Amino acid sequence: MILIADSGSTKTDWCLVDKGALVKQVFTKGTNPFFQTEDEISGEVEQNLLPFIEATKVEAVWFYGAGCAFPEKNEIVRKAIARHLDVPIEVGSDMLGAARGLCGRQPGIACIMGTGSNSCFYDGKEIVSNVSPLGFILGDEGSGAVLGKLLVGDILKNQLPAALKEEFLATYELTPAIILERVYKKPFPNRFLASVSPFLVAHLDVPEVHSLVLNAFKAFFNRNVKQYDYQHNPVHLIGSVAWYYRTVLEEAAAETGIQIGTIMQSPMDGLISYHSEKN
Repeated sequence: MILIADSGSTKTDWCLVDKGALVKQVFTKGTNPFFQTEDEISGEVEQNLLPFIEATKVEAVWFYGAGCAFPEKNEIVRKAIARHLDVPIEVGSDMLGAARGLCGRQPGIACIMGTGSNSCFYDGKEIVSNVSPLGFILGDEGSGAVLGKLLVGDILKNQLPAALKEEFLATYELTPAIILERVYKKPFPNRFLASVSPFLVAHLDVPEVHSLVLNAFKAFFNRNVKQYDYQHNPVHLIGSVAWYYRTVLEEAAAETGIQIGTIMQSPMDGLISYHSEKN
């Protein structure tokens, strides 16, 4: 059996697969070697993964994760898993996982729109071109974290209707002081910001909210996707934001001349097929 992991900043989806069939699925916290040590990652694997799988039957591991785009960072994750599983372990970026899940062995433009955002041109085997996402402070246009950042900023600067502001603060039991503490003093502000972005989905009928979301998606296409050969390749997207905001995303694509291909919530089904065919 093989173990495939798709890890974002918020959660990790582990699937134990035997001959192309899903045997067991386990969810743990997100893994990112930019923010977590080898010990922390190892602890999460030991406490929240191993008790739920037949570890002795695992023959290989493919781990695709946020922050796994550099050899030294990939090695942190590999070593953390290797403490518990003495099998071949390959670590790649979440972007590579998304591309293989979306495109299989065909070339195309693949995008992630979840807690963070990313994009690439994929040749059917590997990523050949990638516009750096830069994180939620400098980039990550269209991501849950940036949508949340824009929402909170507009709430605190009174750019949204007063009734909507009060509803938001009540729904999430927040005050301006708590928001500032969560963003500037607590760990993982990107996760906090992404956690409030679903408020936007429920209020897309409010013109100011619709405009905020639409402009965020247009920025994603203009600042990222248009740096690839988008005129000759459809754009495939994956992630919770792409999935739940599909209607506005398609509107933004039409306004920016982007041809949308596949939209998926998770790459796992595609990754299971990819690695089962490969093996």
